[in-house]
Amino acid sequence: MSLDVREAAEVTTAPRSRRELTTAFVVSRIAVLAVAAAILLYAVPPLVAAESWISLTLLLLAGAGIGYLYLTRRFVPAKYLVPGTVFLLAFQVFPVIYTVSTAFTNFGDGHRGDKAAAISAIETGSVRQAPGSPEYGLSAALKGDTLVFLLVDPKTKQVQEGSPDGLAAVQGARLGVTGKVLEAAGYTVLKAPEAAARADQIAELAVPTQGGLIKANGLSRAVEGRAALTYDAGCDCVKGDGDSWKADESQGYFVNAKGEHLAQGWQVNVGFANFARVLTDPTLSAHFLGMFTWNMAFAVLSVLTTFALGMGVALALHHPKMRGTRFYRIALILPYAMPAFAMLLVWRDLFNRDFGLINQLFGLDVDWMGGMLSAKFAVILVNLWLGFPYMFLVTTGALQAIPRELTEAASIDGAPPWYAFRKVTLPLLLVALTPLLISSFAFNFNNYNAIALTTDGGPFPAESPTVGGTDLLISYTVRLAFGTGSAQFGLAATMSVFIFAIVATISAITFRRTRKQEDVYA
Repeated sequence: MSLDVREAAEVTTAPRSRRELTTAFVVSRIAVLAVAAAILLYAVPPLVAAESWISLTLLLLAGAGIGYLYLTRRFVPAKYLVPGTVFLLAFQVFPVIYTVSTAFTNFGDGHRGDKAAAISAIETGSVRQAPGSPEYGLSAALKGDTLVFLLVDPKTKQVQEGSPDGLAAVQGARLGVTGKVLEAAGYTVLKAPEAAARADQIAELAVPTQGGLIKANGLSRAVEGRAALTYDAGCDCVKGDGDSWKADESQGYFVNAKGEHLAQGWQVNVGFANFARVLTDPTLSAHFLGMFTWNMAFAVLSVLTTFALGMGVALALHHPKMRGTRFYRIALILPYAMPAFAMLLVWRDLFNRDFGLINQLFGLDVDWMGGMLSAKFAVILVNLWLGFPYMFLVTTGALQAIPRELTEAASIDGAPPWYAFRKVTLPLLLVALTPLLISSFAFNFNNYNAIALTTDGGPFPAESPTVGGTDLLISYTVRLAFGTGSAQFGLAATMSVFIFAIVATISAITFRRTRKQEDVYA
């Protein structure tokens, strides 16, 4: 192409490229401003209603800053950095900070709200019907989006609305043959299936009266009772049933003289108590070393086996004399394309002792999930099948970037293929793939699905029914924090902090070695 023709082509295409870039920039700027405006419209009214002036001020300042940034022609780099920074803060920094802060609290079942909510729950939950107390016909209804009671006095047939604010008269309600409310102006009376679906909410609703509280007794009857446990602000304690429970602010419980506490507590900061519990509680620390050793072995073996198999297949298909590579590549990535959740359940059935395909195919009678070694071998094999296609894909891409001249030069110099692979191909592959191998190690270190959906942490020895032979730290944390019938979010967050520290330390050490390796082969 002559110089004149090339210049003419540049003149023709340049304005169009600039127009396309300008259009894309305007569209992205409008999108960012629209999202910011939508967030303001959604968040401002609740903050005003809650009188959260500090949060409202910060939100308005952030909105004003974003508006100024994207409405001016200046600060072009910041226009691209701000969205990424916001997403980084929202999806990375904030979850980490929230997890760490939760680790210093007793947040969990029985400790979800503040002290006032705990007192209300204790008093409401202890309501008991007194002899001769009033009874009402009950119809659950919605007033707008709020659940209320429509209470019918069986003697006078008077209808009243019952809500957390108390009782209020209802006019013009139509009653059925059984005395229940069928219709009422301004209310949506729930039918039996709808009321049954809200049974938990109906059971929790308490209507205060002068004599006590009205609570539901089933779905069609309500009774007025008195709280057996009441809070006394003078002693900061709960009294009733011949006992007294004093508030323990350090633990977030009401505790009596015997050291017994009420089930309902409140959320408090417990300092390093959760960390001390993890390190000193025999239930937690007794099996830590063995579990950590297996966790490390599982992660390392998963990375090594998947990388070795994926690299071997990639090298075979990378050979210039290989034919039909497109078909083989499509077939090899199928395990990666299938949903891992479903495949793990399929593999669990394949390893079944009685009707599993593996035992039937090879004529074996192995209890794969019942033995310690066989169960560990099984989960590593399953993880190998699920993970090697990813390693195959990334290794194939890395091999494309290695100049063939390097391997051809080694061959011309008379180096055997194994020597050329070990001295040329493998080091260059490791320089490119070591960050991916580290991320794969971090993923497999916390690979909860691979354990939960195949062995569920088992087999469990008789002397340790809570710690299984294939349990990872993450699966044991989930069982410990949520498998006892109550959620202990504070303890789970503490275990997560320990796991994060372990993975971060190992990754930092490996990345440092990777930099040295890059300097050698740079």
